[in-house]
Amino acid sequence: MDLDAYIATHVGQWRRLEELVGRRRLSGAESDELLDLYQRVSTHLSVVRSASPDPSLVSYLSALLARARHTATGSRTTTFGDAARFFTQTFPAALYRTRRWWLATMIGSVVLAVVVGAWAVQHPEVFTQQMTRAEIDAYVNTDFENYYSEYPHHEFATLVWTNNAWVAAQCIALGVLGLPVLFVLAQNVISVGIAGALMVSHDRGSLFFGLILPHGLLELTAIFVAAAVGLRLFWSWIEPGPRTRLDSLAAEGRTAAGIALGLVVVLFVSGGIEGFVTPSGLPTWARIVIGVVAESLFFAYVFVVGGRASRAGVTGDVAERDQAATAPAAA
Repeated sequence: MDLDAYIATHVGQWRRLEELVGRRRLSGAESDELLDLYQRVSTHLSVVRSASPDPSLVSYLSALLARARHTATGSRTTTFGDAARFFTQTFPAALYRTRRWWLATMIGSVVLAVVVGAWAVQHPEVFTQQMTRAEIDAYVNTDFENYYSEYPHHEFATLVWTNNAWVAAQCIALGVLGLPVLFVLAQNVISVGIAGALMVSHDRGSLFFGLILPHGLLELTAIFVAAAVGLRLFWSWIEPGPRTRLDSLAAEGRTAAGIALGLVVVLFVSGGIEGFVTPSGLPTWARIVIGVVAESLFFAYVFVVGGRASRAGVTGDVAERDQAATAPAAA
């Protein structure tokens, strides 16, 4: 193939495509022309590669096509508006839509913790089988309280944030399998019940609840939400309804990813409370009030903001235009 002749024949189309790509706005006719030129130049690139693979020409046409594809399909960048829309519509709507799942998970977990705690109080041997007498005394009298002041406030807040985020991530990531979520959740709930029973049985119940409630209300709620999202993800392919199993799993997976992102912020708030409020010198009642207020604001966020967004048609899934962007487009 005579490369110079081929370039002379088609260079006008390449320049025209380059001109269209460089424009900020295109009319309907220009958009159609860009798509037509994109297909033509794609053919030109294939010919050049097969007949006369000139490296510089191949590089030029490849870059031109990449820019044209970028212009034709558009690109989305995260903006302040996107973030605001996520936290005022998408995230609260997703929480509202899944409310029955995480409220049921919350109630079931609290009942389990109470049952385990009551049983442990009636069977103190459960403590002595795992800890020595000296270890029990140290835990009840000093270790439990000192845990919240062992590290500087900012380090402790970061530590509990990452730990709780990891537990929440496990619940959501293992959701496809179902049973591991129940194991992770039960493990955490039982440990809280046992710890509470140990403190209550040694007349330290007021200290236990005074240190747990300020941050624990919001923190445990976030964990319950994560567990419920994981279980809902599991149920989405077990009982997909009118959708295919793959479509059902994909839709719930997108919602789960959004909720996971939002829970990072919720856990950041609870971690801040645990790092700065729980070990503070505030009266116990004041610390608990802060925890109750934080929990109340979360419920208001879900049922007021989320309810309004849900009634407006927001489902918590990604926007339709973003779903479409993941699908191949016909030429």
